[in-house]
Amino acid sequence: MKCKITRNAAKKINEIMAQEDSEGKLLRVVITHTHGTHAHYGLDLDTPGENDEVVHTDKEIDVLLDKTQDLLDGVKIDYLYLPEEGFVITNPSKGNHGDH
Repeated sequence: MKCKITRNAAKKINEIMAQEDSEGKLLRVVITHTHGTHAHYGLDLDTPGENDEVVHTDKEIDVLLDKTQDLLDGVKIDYLYLPEEGFVITNPSKGNHGDH
């Protein structure tokens, strides 16, 4: 499985991971809901489970992805400042270039 994290997202994720309550946890990308071949994604902090793969990224942030969820393979995590500040998670490899 693959996961890409942009520089802006890595900066924000590292800020979150530096907080005391995240100790021992990894970043998890979750599917919040799907319709057809399209998914909407979210982020959480969690510990690895039975179906998880720990994906090592080029930003030195490990990400948990559920191996049973094909729509997670190839996700891209970005952090945008405009038009609204926040994380944007897409999966270009599955044709998902943003929420609609």
